[in-house]
Amino acid sequence: MELRHLTTARLRLDAVVPGDLEEHHALMSDPDVWRHLPSGRHTDPAQTMAGIEHSVGHWQRDGLGYWTARLLVDLAGTPLRAGNVVGTGGCALRVGTSWWNLYFRFTPAAWGHGLAAELVRTALDAARAADPDRPVIAYLLEHNAESRGRAERSRLSLVWRGPDAGNADPDAVRLVYADRPLDDELLARVAAHP
Repeated sequence: MELRHLTTARLRLDAVVPGDLEEHHALMSDPDVWRHLPSGRHTDPAQTMAGIEHSVGHWQRDGLGYWTARLLVDLAGTPLRAGNVVGTGGCALRVGTSWWNLYFRFTPAAWGHGLAAELVRTALDAARAADPDRPVIAYLLEHNAESRGRAERSRLSLVWRGPDAGNADPDAVRLVYADRPLDDELLARVAAHP
């Protein structure tokens, strides 16, 4: 199955490439995109390029990674038009892990239109096609109600709640959702991974 280029009802999903830098940096440097984790905001295009290079490596090494999400249609009620980059996301094996990390980020004008649902559904299917023996895991901050709702509507289950490893905010609480139960050893690794 070709996973680098897929479509949903309203999105074209293409494996992230260096040529996406300008559009990705616009997304990743938007403070509203990072309202749940302000410290994650990209302040330099080099930071965004490093993320893109990681994603390129995921595709080369693992046959699956993050996509650039472009609209196939004009998004009614917004300034977003067919061809616009509206987000990024998918499933990838983060360095040092053995599970698919489900990730997505969309521009605020695209929120509330079901685009994240389309990307997440496709990402879950792609992870199962690429290696169904690996669990799919989503890390969230507890105060991010929108992402928590998306995980639950995608039939992922809460498997862990605790401190957010690597977060500068000592009060941050991480939720871990998964597509299956995790054994204690794997759950401990997931909880400790920044």
